[in-house]
Amino acid sequence: MSTVSTLSSTVDSLPLPSLFVSHGSPMLAVEPGRTGPLLASIGATLPRPRGIVMVSPHWETFTPRVGNQAKPRVIHDFGGFPQELYELDYPAPGAPALAEHVAQRLRDGGLPANTDGGWGLDHGAWVPLRYLYPQADVPVIQLSLQSQQPPEYHYQVGRLLAPLAKEGILLVGSGSFTHNLRELRRNEIEGGDAPHTLEFLRWFLDRMRAGDLQALFGYRTTAPHAVRTHPSDEHLLSLFFAMGAADDWTQLVHLDSGSTYHSLRMDAFAFGTGARLLAQLPAAA
Repeated sequence: MSTVSTLSSTVDSLPLPSLFVSHGSPMLAVEPGRTGPLLASIGATLPRPRGIVMVSPHWETFTPRVGNQAKPRVIHDFGGFPQELYELDYPAPGAPALAEHVAQRLRDGGLPANTDGGWGLDHGAWVPLRYLYPQADVPVIQLSLQSQQPPEYHYQVGRLLAPLAKEGILLVGSGSFTHNLRELRRNEIEGGDAPHTLEFLRWFLDRMRAGDLQALFGYRTTAPHAVRTHPSDEHLLSLFFAMGAADDWTQLVHLDSGSTYHSLRMDAFAFGTGARLLAQLPAAA
């Protein structure tokens, strides 16, 4: 067998990685910066998924809810932005059968999960999806976030859904690697990195590469500038979901697209044996 055919066979046999993507501000939808092209390159590089399960910090519920609409509505869940944002759509199909499959897996794991037809796709979901799959032709469902729960809980939610990757389902946590809105410099879209956010990133990368899951779970008390970078941590909890959703989270690729508005780090991560599919992207660090 030739080297090329062997590589092709290996790639075809890899499960999809799980992803964490930073969506930052809703303005990402019209100001792609470095993040938009990065997300587009991820979508273009990965094998086409059969469906997507997306966790966003903008749908918070006390217990897990799984969107089961056949045609999820796009939610413009923000105010005070340019009119063009409110005119954007993302008409992806839903996947009611997948939603029930996800809910059942969570119930089998002891969580009181239910399907839900009242939400849709908020901007934490549809904004990055417009770059990942711009044709809006991959079925997508959204899974709610339990922001009152610790990182360990979200990791376990990911563990319960990890087998879906072998069924061709892409598991995505959307958030923001750093998220302090009080420190935004709104006139500096590409204004460079705040030094404290880089310290926070370096700490995370060091602990990830050491496989130190317990340190990562306790990041709020041990990581430098943790509370400053995340006054509340709902925008980082979906990272732990993505880690749990991998077959082996210690096999990871960090995708660096810098910062926006000075204080929002826009990092992405791919986890699992399938992460190597993205290792050659220019943003891989």
